[in-house]
Amino acid sequence: MASTETTAATPTQESADETTASGPRRMPGHGRSAWAFLAPFLVLYLLFIIGPALYGLVMSFFDTSLVKPGLGGFAGFDNYAEALSSGDFWSALWHTLWFTILTTPPLVALGLLFALLAERARRTRWFFRLAFFLPYVLPSAVVALIWIWLYTPALGLINRTVTWFGFTEPNWLGDPGLAMVSLAITTVWWTLGFNFVLYLAGLQDIPRDLYEASAIDGASPWQQVRSITLPLLARTTSLVVVLQIIASLKVFDQMYIMTSGGPNFSTRSALQYIYDAGFTDFRTGYAAAASTLFFLVVLAVSAVWLAMTRRQEPEL
Repeated sequence: MASTETTAATPTQESADETTASGPRRMPGHGRSAWAFLAPFLVLYLLFIIGPALYGLVMSFFDTSLVKPGLGGFAGFDNYAEALSSGDFWSALWHTLWFTILTTPPLVALGLLFALLAERARRTRWFFRLAFFLPYVLPSAVVALIWIWLYTPALGLINRTVTWFGFTEPNWLGDPGLAMVSLAITTVWWTLGFNFVLYLAGLQDIPRDLYEASAIDGASPWQQVRSITLPLLARTTSLVVVLQIIASLKVFDQMYIMTSGGPNFSTRSALQYIYDAGFTDFRTGYAAAASTLFFLVVLAVSAVWLAMTRRQEPEL
């Protein structure tokens, strides 16, 4: 008679099999502790971000006004139709896009260039970090006052330098053809440090072995930058470009303080147009509709960045 042997699993084996099959067990109470830590942030986020955004979306369908209580009469899509047919809205949107075109390429290119130079200066890298990032921490009002003084006719440092070389003194903030360029120069000086730090962090993640191996093979510094640095900084560059575009599209402070949208509304941005509609004309319902349309523009830019980053993800 053949005998059959039965082998009983030990407790250790049973626990190992259970862990392998269903994953590690979670300690009771960990989920409640995590929600308790997140609760203050979630409450503030709902109260000050999500709540006002939803209320603004509701207002965009009503004739809401600051001088009348409540939402006002229902307007449907009339506010959106008025904004899309308004020449002032499209003009302000074009000024915003033109400012973005003027600021994004130099901020990305100069940020990369200065990061490459600072990366090679290893002993004084801290000094370049401080020098380039320090203007970025200044408040917008301080930056605007500094550059208003620099651009002041007959008194500003820039105009004195221009006239010292024998050129005609330009009216930087009073000429419609120069005002936007002047604001772009101010913005480049002010915000260059942020992109500089992002690129510097990306450069530090590139292995040194790649440069050493290429140097042994006889690669020049320019060949190293072209074949190693730029390809490995592709994701950083896409992030910097999209963050810069979104930041430039949301321009308001320096334009409002330095030119108030002038001269002749040549520097009025989309956000200032929304501000004027809501707090000067008291048409908060129409301003909410224009703000929603502008939000869709920024959302489209973010969607393009998401598509770009997904293409750069390695295939598993």
